[in-house]
Amino acid sequence: MVASSSTPNAHHRLTPAEVQTYLREGYHVFRQPVFPQAKFDGLKACFENILNNLESGVRPESMDVPHFQHPELFEWLFADEVLDLVEPILGPDIALFSSHFICKPRGNGQRVPWHEDSHYWKTMISPMEVVTVWLAIDPSTKVNGCMNVIPRTHNTGKLGFSDYYDLKPGEAVFNDEIQAAQRDPSKAIAIELEANQCSLHDGRIIHGSAPNTSSIRRCGYTMRYVSTKVRENRAAIGNFHHLYLARGKDHAGNVYGDSTKAYPELARFRAKHGKNGH
Repeated sequence: MVASSSTPNAHHRLTPAEVQTYLREGYHVFRQPVFPQAKFDGLKACFENILNNLESGVRPESMDVPHFQHPELFEWLFADEVLDLVEPILGPDIALFSSHFICKPRGNGQRVPWHEDSHYWKTMISPMEVVTVWLAIDPSTKVNGCMNVIPRTHNTGKLGFSDYYDLKPGEAVFNDEIQAAQRDPSKAIAIELEANQCSLHDGRIIHGSAPNTSSIRRCGYTMRYVSTKVRENRAAIGNFHHLYLARGKDHAGNVYGDSTKAYPELARFRAKHGKNGH
């Protein structure tokens, strides 16, 4: 992944030095509020409404691609406050790849195994260049299971495609984990965030998080973006996924979803047949 330009535009929210740090380390922590407080409060209220209406048996860590059924989320997914964070990395032509509320309830929040996001997306897009904005809905700390990243693992070794072993179903948010010989948790950095702060990470970096056994809920909203030069694999995406044009124009001949429309059939298909993402 290369930075869009060494010369920042006036609306960019990352400096050239911060972009270079992101490219080198595979992540960046943004300590300013992402949204004005009223706009963030609106997103949190939207999340709480979705959470309170989950179907029976669905764990809150599994609120994947909620925008398929709740297009009101595009108010924040397409917001300048977010796109101005990723444009310095991806360039001016941006597509939304996916989003996911990962909500760990207090007391029994599941751990997120060590993984690379790219492992779950490997047949979906090419090249594998995804920037995830991890927005803290709740404060995210070591106490309640914040995300941990292993710096520089996005551009070394397996380049986002490590070898995995299976976990027991229900043991963790995902059912597999990177083999121990291919990860070094001693090098991990804890990404602690206040509500309305965020981190950005490369889709190939190794990361994970501990269970939440505390008395404090931990929720983050992952908003995932690609350059429109990235090509979707329609044969692999099929009937269960859409990209959306967020800013600028398409360069790869992709087919984009309609951000004014709900796609409940996609959610039903994913629930029935599984998904190739997270």
